Amino acid sequence: MPYFDDQVFEKTDFTTEALPKGHYENCTFRLCNFAEGDLKQVNFTDCIFDECNMSLAKLIETQLNGIHFKNCKILGTKFEYCNPFLFSVKFTSCMMNMSTFYQMKLKQTVFADCQLRETDFTETDLQEAVFKNCDLEGATFSYSKLQKTDFRTAFHYTIDPENNQLKKTRFSKEGLAGLLSRYDIVID
Repeated sequence: MPYFDDQVFEKTDFTTEALPKGHYENCTFRLCNFAEGDLKQVNFTDCIFDECNMSLAKLIETQLNGIHFKNCKILGTKFEYCNPFLFSVKFTSCMMNMSTFYQMKLKQTVFADCQLRETDFTETDLQEAVFKNCDLEGATFSYSKLQKTDFRTAFHYTIDPENNQLKKTRFSKEGLAGLLSRYDIVID
């Protein structure tokens, strides 16, 4: 498998010509289009994706280790198909609506200034994760591990404390309504 190190890929449309299968380390992808692209069994280590379109990209057995997504459009992407070995990602200012992280281990993952509407975190391990200024409208948290997870600046979330693991989970006073919605009460 080819090895690519310290390379910059800029303004490349990988929907017309697929990204070559291989191992990419310390590479930067800027303004690239991977929408609906096949990234099956591609390995990425310590790479940056900046202003890329990753919507509906096929991530089957894709390795994402030390990856930072910045200002990316990542709609409907199924991260649960990624290779779980050494999986570690960070998201900054990304639009990630309708993506899924079903049963993934995302301990200490940082989501900063992201739109995560209708995103599925069912049975996801989000211990010590941070949702900084994130829009979680319609996001699903069901049987998720949320111990020490930080939701203090997140908004529009609904989390049922009875079917998620909460311990030392951090919320702001303004966000408490998202924990009580199942009780159909009025908070003034």
